[in-house]
Amino acid sequence: MSTLQDILSPESVADIDRWIAKYPADQRQSAVMAALRIAQEEKGWLTTEIMDAIADYLGMPPISVYEVATFYSMYELKPVGRHKICVCTNVSCMLRGSEQVVAHLRERLGIGLGETTPDGKITLKEVECLGACGGAPMFQVNKDYHENLTPEKIDQVLASLD
Repeated sequence: MSTLQDILSPESVADIDRWIAKYPADQRQSAVMAALRIAQEEKGWLTTEIMDAIADYLGMPPISVYEVATFYSMYELKPVGRHKICVCTNVSCMLRGSEQVVAHLRERLGIGLGETTPDGKITLKEVECLGACGGAPMFQVNKDYHENLTPEKIDQVLASLD
């Protein structure tokens, strides 16, 4: 089995260690969400090998890491595009037009929710509330929020992606 040091850069392991240090020594598994995020940022998505190495490093059963990685929509268990568009379709966004946002994105990108464009540029993902209800409808592109979406705003965001 590969160790975390075999899989991730020394910088990423050091970052995980900084998160571990924030918790009591017997609670190092509390850093699991941060460890998954750091690994995903470096590798693009979470393989079973990565999750197993995180479990070993944090001293927890692999199933516990899998449970976290499959519960939260921010973690990817398969390759995604260079840009990930997460469309909120929860209540506030739904009431303010998220269905039209999804329809426009489907038309413009030629893909559905959970799919990636053939060129590997964009993955379209449906997510639960992203906490920007006052700016509904909204989506997140990579780490940036875009609120009060209209077809024109969506097209501007898409045009800005490399």
